[in-house]
Amino acid sequence: MSQDLERKNSKIVTKLVLVVLVMFGFGYALVPLYDVLCDITGQNIKLQAAADSETEFTVDESREITVEFITAINEKTPMEFRAETRTMKVHPGKYYTVNFYAKNITNNPIKAQAIPSISPGLAEEFFKKIQCFCFETQTFQAKEEKKMPVRFAVNPKLPERYKIITLSYTFFDRTNITEN
Repeated sequence: MSQDLERKNSKIVTKLVLVVLVMFGFGYALVPLYDVLCDITGQNIKLQAAADSETEFTVDESREITVEFITAINEKTPMEFRAETRTMKVHPGKYYTVNFYAKNITNNPIKAQAIPSISPGLAEEFFKKIQCFCFETQTFQAKEEKKMPVRFAVNPKLPERYKIITLSYTFFDRTNITEN
């Protein structure tokens, strides 16, 4: 009986180790998978098209939207990263620039990519970025600091029910990821 139990335990341990390895591999592959998904769905094309020109909007001075800026770094990304401005009141249709600060805290060069997210999700189509560090991978030399601007406007067609928009960025380390 004990040999049978030992064999069953050995199989369970093997399966659990395999599950852990698969989960680690999936986590490591998330950024490249995200890039592929964005290429397939055309999200990268939309971001680049948004960067191509500064659309003229009619500024709605009678309305104010609060824009919040949130930053995060992936746990494996050796950086400091923050928004220089946490919140700002904006008038729909007017262009604004906000700066973000990032620093490589290692003694080695790194490449990092910021992935943006806008909340609420339905407001995303009304948030127009024409300049953003998130459009391409950033290279940081050892201990290098950067001030990175984002230029944006909120389309005046944003429905009235939206009073707060949150723009968040998460930086991911891409140093050891090969580009296609």
